[in-house]
Amino acid sequence: MTNYSKLPAILVLEDGTVYHGKAAGKIGTTTGEICFNTGTTGYQEIFTDPSYHAQIMVTTNAHIGNYGIDADDEESDSIQIAGLVCKNYNINYSRKMADSSIQTYFEEGNLVGISDIDTRSLVRHIRSKGAMNAIISSENLDVDALKAELATVPSMDGLELSSRVSTKEAYFYGNENAAIRIAVLDLGIKKNILRNFDAREVYAKVFPAKTTFAEMEAWNPDGYFISNGPGDPSAMDYAIETVKQIVAADKPMFGICLGHQILALANGIRTKKMHNGHRGINHPVKNIIANRCEITSQNHGFGVVAEDIEKSDKVEVTHINLNDQSIEGIRVKGGRAFSVQYHPESSPGPHDSRYLFDDFVAMLTK
Repeated sequence: MTNYSKLPAILVLEDGTVYHGKAAGKIGTTTGEICFNTGTTGYQEIFTDPSYHAQIMVTTNAHIGNYGIDADDEESDSIQIAGLVCKNYNINYSRKMADSSIQTYFEEGNLVGISDIDTRSLVRHIRSKGAMNAIISSENLDVDALKAELATVPSMDGLELSSRVSTKEAYFYGNENAAIRIAVLDLGIKKNILRNFDAREVYAKVFPAKTTFAEMEAWNPDGYFISNGPGDPSAMDYAIETVKQIVAADKPMFGICLGHQILALANGIRTKKMHNGHRGINHPVKNIIANRCEITSQNHGFGVVAEDIEKSDKVEVTHINLNDQSIEGIRVKGGRAFSVQYHPESSPGPHDSRYLFDDFVAMLTK
């Protein structure tokens, strides 16, 4: 293992703000939209979550790498974040189950990062100024050159990314003899979502992002699941059309995160880019149907427009965020389609919301 932790690195934000620190991971240069996650654990699940594709992640927890890397904690087959920003980068680790150090993991995964900066200052800056692009480099410390390269990076607003991270070929997950089977539209699915279905004796066929409703329906599933994923939902006409057809056919459907936004768009509800999004494992949400609250795991930079739902005769609100009153869940009136903005599979995070998988299974067996 090569230790690059003492080499200099630089972080430049789109608004010209510059942070100097030390290199973490591979020596190189990377770009993406900068965002932050407030979770106190679960860094490997964050690194491998496809919803973070093309984003530079700032971890607010002070120590990253301290419990190493374990293959069982992967949410996809590779690192998905574009880069890492952290305070303390710990190459030495203490967990017996770990397979390797974070440095070895990043070198093998070609991940460029920066450590030893004031992440509290950085997060306060992002919270104030909002989402923006950034560049990290440990090979070029010329600020003007980095600013010029950063100027060529496209905005996340209007960017379609799910087709980049989705499976290229359909595959099966679970027990083929299970009584229930669902078609999964993979827009960037996490492994723990599929594990939650398997735990409930649901057999899944996972389809590429641009699969049509007719192609999935030919498998004769009992219902449909629309997954999480990266990018701007309004740029995904193909997925919106597929969900429109699922709803029109009155098929049971459950959507998570990006799937929630796609269900909204399919019913004429607009989505919008948030100031800096929700990313963490302690977001309070109220289920207004059941009149109870839950602590949730979240990861999204886009949300649905509440004013559109208030005017809609097609959908109704089921969940709201208690921090900012944003819409966290909807269902189709008189139909069998529902969705939530947060992550009930909760990896990492609390398990308060896993009942939603049970609700979907109950819908499939009626």
